[in-house]
Amino acid sequence: MNKDYYAVIMAGGIGSRFWPVSTQEFPKQFHDMLGTGQTLLQKTFSRLNEIIPSENIYILTNEMYLEITLKQLPKITKEQVVLEPAMRNTAPCILLSALKIKKENPNALMLVAPSDHWIEDEQAFAKDVQTCFDAAQRENILLTLGIEPSFPNTGYGYIESDKYDASEIKKVRQFREKPDYETAKEFLAKGNFLWNAGIFIWSADSIVAAFERHLAEMNFLFSKGADVLNTSEEKKFIDENYSEAANISIDYGILEKADNVFVKKATFDWNDLGTWGALYDKLEKSENQNAVVNAETFLKNSANNMIFTDKQKLVVLDGIEDYIVVDKEDVLLVFPKKKEQQIKELLNEVSRKFGKKYV
Repeated sequence: MNKDYYAVIMAGGIGSRFWPVSTQEFPKQFHDMLGTGQTLLQKTFSRLNEIIPSENIYILTNEMYLEITLKQLPKITKEQVVLEPAMRNTAPCILLSALKIKKENPNALMLVAPSDHWIEDEQAFAKDVQTCFDAAQRENILLTLGIEPSFPNTGYGYIESDKYDASEIKKVRQFREKPDYETAKEFLAKGNFLWNAGIFIWSADSIVAAFERHLAEMNFLFSKGADVLNTSEEKKFIDENYSEAANISIDYGILEKADNVFVKKATFDWNDLGTWGALYDKLEKSENQNAVVNAETFLKNSANNMIFTDKQKLVVLDGIEDYIVVDKEDVLLVFPKKKEQQIKELLNEVSRKFGKKYV
């Protein structure tokens, strides 16, 4: 494997739309959501470890998830887990990891990816990443992998590329926020819009230079600790300074401002697994289109349901259609699938009524 290849896995989110399985104490990336025997974090690590040395894979997460991260990823050391003492969106943690990696290896090429996405063809993924690594090594560019839209999804951001560029890697014209349905249909009709998957590739040098130009204050804040990064004094510096960083995403802070951003259309099938419905779409179905994870089932007159239990449990349904049925220890959720986007709001209501007991 190429020792200049590095990966940063972002694993600090809560995944509130997957409640009650995903909770603040135990978010979805640490669960086996697909029933494969591997958690989403473990699957992501294994996928990246095919092309990137295990010692070069960093995990960005919250302090409360250190122990579970190390337990689930025995190949990594504590030093490879970059802990956020405060939630500050994606720009600060990406800059911090880039500075650490650049200090260790000035020739480093970095991939940044979420911990909880579903990717079907891992060989195609590896090939796309290699193409981007090669491009990032040749040029001072920031790359992202875009997903060809299969329908006018209003839950994803979009990337607009040069419509007349026939190159495999195209210059990004602009990033577009999550659109309404009519706008999403227009994007698809134009043919030069891709879903933003949040997967980025660049050299450590290029991304640090982008921060120097576009988020200079944040870069100055973290660069003050250059001498202590990758040492025993690093944690103290991060604890004292991290919360001072602006709460801003890498998209807003860097990618929408930089003029050297390029996109490659992915050749693999992808899903962000952002909701129970997204998980349902990717699971095998029974004859009546029920998707089941972990449970034993006895189903009569029931179809199109998403059924999930956290251990082998018998689920008996009669006359239930298009529902999410989730059994998780002290919470049972039976909720219309068409209202899945309201689960986050439901979680807030449960929290207001019962406190933190069930969330």
